[in-house]
Amino acid sequence: MAETYDLVVIGAGAAGLFCAGTAAQRGKRVCVLEHGAEPGRKILISGGGRCNFTNLEVTAKNFLSANPHFAKSALAQFKPADFIKLVEGQGISYHEKTLGQLFCDGPSEQILRLLLARMSPAVLKLSCEIQDVSHDGGFCLRTSQGEIRAPRLVIATGGLSIPKLGATGFAYALAKKFGLGVVAPVPALVPLTFAPQELAWMSPLAGLSVPARVSAGKVSFDEAVLFTHRGLSGPAVLQISSYLTAKTHIKPQSATLPPEKLWFCVDFCPDVRFFEHLPALKRARARIGLKTALSAHLPARLAAHFAAGDERNLADIPDRHLIALGEGLNRCPLTATGTEGFVKAEVTAGGVSTADLASKDCQAKTVPGLYVIGEAVDVTGWLGGYNFQWAWASGWAAGASAAQA
Repeated sequence: MAETYDLVVIGAGAAGLFCAGTAAQRGKRVCVLEHGAEPGRKILISGGGRCNFTNLEVTAKNFLSANPHFAKSALAQFKPADFIKLVEGQGISYHEKTLGQLFCDGPSEQILRLLLARMSPAVLKLSCEIQDVSHDGGFCLRTSQGEIRAPRLVIATGGLSIPKLGATGFAYALAKKFGLGVVAPVPALVPLTFAPQELAWMSPLAGLSVPARVSAGKVSFDEAVLFTHRGLSGPAVLQISSYLTAKTHIKPQSATLPPEKLWFCVDFCPDVRFFEHLPALKRARARIGLKTALSAHLPARLAAHFAAGDERNLADIPDRHLIALGEGLNRCPLTATGTEGFVKAEVTAGGVSTADLASKDCQAKTVPGLYVIGEAVDVTGWLGGYNFQWAWASGWAAGASAAQA
């Protein structure tokens, strides 16, 4: 005999648990199904184990989507201050790191415990494989733990990022089964890889982190760039990667650049206009060496790379060479050949099309009672707590709507 509930949530991640708690707090009988052996695995590893659970400043501009306005409604219904209130109510201490990012002082497990406590009236079934989902006015789920029925169903199984934690394309397959469109999923917030000729100069700098401005088109981020043996990473590169892989708001600067390439620009010292500074310094301090001049503003290893073994004083270097070098420092064009993929991607860009969902509650327009939330939706946040805030906001919107139905 089938178990019956008011709402079934598939996926015990951030969005799914929060949605379940929202509906359970309103007196609804809720069941959460999770194919893994434990809930919230991505929560536990987030923020280096400290969970960057939200950001003080969140707007729709901090998200990528085919519909840049879609996230506005849910974000307005449940704001960062609302989640902070829950965190403080549980006595969880936290701190602001940089750029409004809020982290737990203690382990990420505190946030998971908050979510589980909030949804305690609900039933959580772990290691539960879903074999089939059908709809006959209500939803019928055939699972490894028996048949379950409910008039409302939430898809909260996330995207393809970090498959070792159990990520699959289940959300996309189920959405397509119910006639919903899917924007092709791609890795986002992911390190970039480069061709051998680029790696020849990047690899010796592996481990070096430098404050920089990374830009593509009109989008730019001022944060750290980290050199790796495979290419570039660090917050600024992760941020721009989402725009490059999703091809969002980026238009090629040159027709000679193949559209499949991931092109962008790095300013290794935004505070100094080297193409003006070096010729001016040459007139003021002609006997200073090139490497010394660069080292005043750059890490020694990076200065040595751009000096390229040139031991001359500035006085002996033509202005045109100094200007060209300066432009290379402030406007260094790079073309990545790819990314480190979903294995290293923090999130997935793309997903269930927002064109087929109501922005107010993430409910499918053509299948009443079916909701899609969190990372499964074509809404991708910046690095810095934005994706968790989308999980809370979309989970709250769907949970509150399902409880009213």
